[in-house]
Amino acid sequence: MNTNIRNLGIIAHVDHGKTTLVDKLLRQAGVFRANEAVRERAMDSMDLEQEKGITIRSKNASLSWKGVTINIVDTPGHADFGGEVERILGMVDGVILLVDAADGPQAQTRFVLRKALQHDLDLIVVMNKVDREQADPDRVHDEVLELLMELHAGERQFHAPFLYGSAKGGYVLRSLDDKAVDMAPLFDTIIEQIRPPEADPEGAFHMLISNLDWSDYLGRISIGKIGSGSVSVGDSICCINRDGDVERCTVTRLYRFSGLGTVEIQKGTAGDIIGLAGLDSARIGETLCASEDQEPVPFVEIDPPTLQMHFCVNDGPLAGREGKFVTARHLGERLKRETRTNISLEVSDTDQGNVFQVSARGELQIAILVETMRREGFEVLVSRPEAILREENGQTLEPFESLWAEVPNEALGDIMQNLAGRKGTITDMQHVGSMVELQARIPTRGLIGFESYVMSRTSGEGIVSHMFLEFAPFCGTIPSRNSGALVSMENGTATAYALDTIQERGRLFIGPGETVYEGMVIGENARNDDLTVNPTRTKQLTNVRASGSDKAIQLEPPVKMSLERALEFIAPDEYVEATPKSLRLRKRVLNATARKRSAQAAADKPA
Repeated sequence: MNTNIRNLGIIAHVDHGKTTLVDKLLRQAGVFRANEAVRERAMDSMDLEQEKGITIRSKNASLSWKGVTINIVDTPGHADFGGEVERILGMVDGVILLVDAADGPQAQTRFVLRKALQHDLDLIVVMNKVDREQADPDRVHDEVLELLMELHAGERQFHAPFLYGSAKGGYVLRSLDDKAVDMAPLFDTIIEQIRPPEADPEGAFHMLISNLDWSDYLGRISIGKIGSGSVSVGDSICCINRDGDVERCTVTRLYRFSGLGTVEIQKGTAGDIIGLAGLDSARIGETLCASEDQEPVPFVEIDPPTLQMHFCVNDGPLAGREGKFVTARHLGERLKRETRTNISLEVSDTDQGNVFQVSARGELQIAILVETMRREGFEVLVSRPEAILREENGQTLEPFESLWAEVPNEALGDIMQNLAGRKGTITDMQHVGSMVELQARIPTRGLIGFESYVMSRTSGEGIVSHMFLEFAPFCGTIPSRNSGALVSMENGTATAYALDTIQERGRLFIGPGETVYEGMVIGENARNDDLTVNPTRTKQLTNVRASGSDKAIQLEPPVKMSLERALEFIAPDEYVEATPKSLRLRKRVLNATARKRSAQAAADKPA
């Protein structure tokens, strides 16, 4: 056991301040120079993380305090990225549970904390944002204890120390009566409370690959905690994959984390979190060891995927105009590459060579993948998410989720009615001031579009969280949307003259001057059926002027959807066309006549 190492993760609900807390710890430990300009939330290195304000991919950092090396892992808080959480908890020996002193523990707090308790990790509770006007530390303290009881925490975890502070303010207190100074109380508590890694320095080398990185010069880098023994540059080691096959390789480089970066080392010892280069085919969950007769390290199974959708090659009239990667080979290789580092994602081929089926934990995970691919230069068509069904004992099962929602009192009736239409069942309800906290059981497919509805209905005040509950019997049909689409019948450029007439039928998604094509969805029909329209029509010029014929055209601003909203909106017979510069909605079958024949054939097909 190496007593000079502490490995810990930081877990919390989205936006409770964990990334900011890590920034302050790094700064006080001297990772950044006093005069060094560092952007806020430095651990969130992906552009999407900075834009959305959430952590998507786990990051490693390392610092030193009083001679002890503290390895910190910043983990995602959203349940859609549960695969990231599972991997990281296998590398650490304790966790900091960060809870907002006003909001208290919420759904993703439950999700990640439950995983940490299952791993029997040490626990420190930090109540953040105590300087907020709405903060109520006493109430939140009791809520955390109730949550620990509900999740069957062990004796040591239930009596975890509580600290109070403000990550933004840069201080932590052991007691609310203490003077606010700096982060030292948290550093000291980490050393006191988190056990050193239980690793045997005298044993044979073995390490579970918990994460992967990539170097243009060295190839794939395997990251994990050394469970026993040691490894040096030049050693010949084995990789045991999940199927039991063994591959030999030579260690070419070793790295350990230092601050937000890495430093090259010659030897890694038991308890260290290291990066190892030399094995190009390494995958997360595989075991690196000294010899092939060693037992592989058990890999904890993650929550199963609950949603699936099709990723297709863009075959529309505008294909190839904006992207660099547009072929089935490009698309297939990129999706397969994603599964190497994203273990909660599954990709499979279909009977169509240009269509791939992708299974994931939720809409946000899919949207992040599509947005990342767009920025890399891919063009792709994405279908509406569908729940993954199972057949057991002649019965169809579907995934269900536990849902938590916090909404204003005045919106309660509408939201409960909407939940009922999505087959949701209220299991608990509590009134807290002007807000209502709901807990419900709902099929995963009922969640599609629900968060957007809540945000719209509550003018952004509502909060929605969820996590996987179980597979249970299929509960019936849920309508996808109660409106139809305005579909273009022509290729060309949209005109203000044509859109002026079309906007009377519903909401437009495009403006004048935009390129359209046959089968493209250009708006939402006020009625529940699709309407084929001509957005390229121009005014016929004549020598006769009629009263009122030259009225000024006034168009409503077009609705511009985010990628997540577009995926929620589309019907089962539609795609989102995502390119580096554009997001378009379209029908799967572009030609109107062929579309009618396809719909008729589906209707005539026996059930």
